[in-house]
Amino acid sequence: MSSEDPSYALIVTDISIKNNVAISIAYIHICDKPIVKTIHYAVNITSTKAKLFSIRYDINQATNIQEILKIVIIIDLLYVTQKFFDSLSYLFQVHSMSILKELRKFFIQNHNNSIEFLECLSQCSWSLYKAVDKETKLFNSLP
Repeated sequence: MSSEDPSYALIVTDISIKNNVAISIAYIHICDKPIVKTIHYAVNITSTKAKLFSIRYDINQATNIQEILKIVIIIDLLYVTQKFFDSLSYLFQVHSMSILKELRKFFIQNHNNSIEFLECLSQCSWSLYKAVDKETKLFNSLP
């Protein structure tokens, strides 16, 4: 698999919370080019719920792109992704069920389809993640 492969979607996502306002920005890249950019605002939401919503929406967007076989999601807190695979976690069931429903459809479409989650911490110097991280902080600093 290569970043030049059109069947591969790379999602780089980050969230910034300041004064009870969460800003989520995600870019979906195909063939090393951003093709979708999403920005979401939420008020009075926990960081975990904001990240789960962002992942949920990103998966929905990527699975609706024709010919995508592999989705890679880059996130700064990998442990959050474990929350939607925990069926006993009542607080996150709405997001969990929605994410799992999307993934089920994605895997049924083609048995070769796959998804991978990778962690990239905020202090990382990877250019794609740094750009998204900087942009979320910039949006959240606006009055």
